[in-house]
Amino acid sequence: MDENDYITPAQVAVVIINAMLGAGILTLPRTTVNAAHTPDVWLSIMVGGFVIILFGMVLVRLGLRYRGQTFYQYVSRITGRWIGAFLSLVVIVYFMLVASFEVRALSEVTGLYLLEGTPSWAIIMPFLWVGGYLIRGGVSALARLCEVILPITGIIFFLTMFLSFGIFDIHNMRPVLGLGMTPVLKGIEPALLSFIGFETIIVLQAFMKKPEKAAKSVIAGILIPTAFYVTTVVMVIGALTVDGVVTKTWPTMDLIRSFELSGLIFERFESFLLVIWIMQIYSTFTITCYASALGIAQLTGRNLKSVITVLLPVIYILSMAPHSLKDLNKLGDMLGLTALCLFGLLPLLLLILSKWKAGKKDGTVS
Repeated sequence: MDENDYITPAQVAVVIINAMLGAGILTLPRTTVNAAHTPDVWLSIMVGGFVIILFGMVLVRLGLRYRGQTFYQYVSRITGRWIGAFLSLVVIVYFMLVASFEVRALSEVTGLYLLEGTPSWAIIMPFLWVGGYLIRGGVSALARLCEVILPITGIIFFLTMFLSFGIFDIHNMRPVLGLGMTPVLKGIEPALLSFIGFETIIVLQAFMKKPEKAAKSVIAGILIPTAFYVTTVVMVIGALTVDGVVTKTWPTMDLIRSFELSGLIFERFESFLLVIWIMQIYSTFTITCYASALGIAQLTGRNLKSVITVLLPVIYILSMAPHSLKDLNKLGDMLGLTALCLFGLLPLLLLILSKWKAGKKDGTVS
């Protein structure tokens, strides 16, 4: 790999954070409350974050056994050529679908709140072109962009959440564990789906200057989105109530739209939230598109830039496949469940198999 394409542990953490903070932040309060029917879903998110950290540690441990190689390169060494190629293809398709889901979600929300009446293709195609231009610069270009976007996101996000305190009612969050732990456990599954993005470590770790610090990068990369998510659900439920949240398609947007501050230059703040949200969608799209393109390039031996050129039209076609918002939400749920299987269960099996093969080669029991 080109030495200019190496990234630091801090940059890895920032990329993972940006990969997670995509479309889910606008729907997370609704999906978790729908499952749990209590305001205790913030506990579900915290438990979900801990589970995702465990998944991330397995991915890091697996990557450390094959330093300097991405998942697409080392999976064949573990499972054999044909099974490895199949698993790589599955992961490539997964990243393609995530990228298409993100751009379609962008089209739906911006068409509703910013560009009413604008055709989806007119929103998606320029977005794809700009994203394709960035990822042609490699992973280091992606990391530098994420370093610019994340502080802006943090400042605007927590500012808008702070401003919504005027309509926040702590009584809407009580009683804590009023129905016990069962609803909290029910809310864990949709909470886990919001952490899609941690799996990008299977690509990023190969480009790290100090791969032994990947564990710290993953932990930081998961804890910070967890803080974003907990803040979001607490403020949204506290302002809109549990019954109000389940009736909203984009409850986080409805929270910001439900208050205004007179006398300021800006009296309504949903545009600020949309700006940072679009930047996060752009980050998630470019990261997943890059991961998919890199997999195709490494699997076929093609040049990365030529793969990107062919991949963008495919992602556009996939993004237009869902016929309605309901279909898009179903796709999001399917991708979340797929991620839990692909990057929760599969890496553990691969790690066990890798250690077993190493022990057999050495003539010892692993």
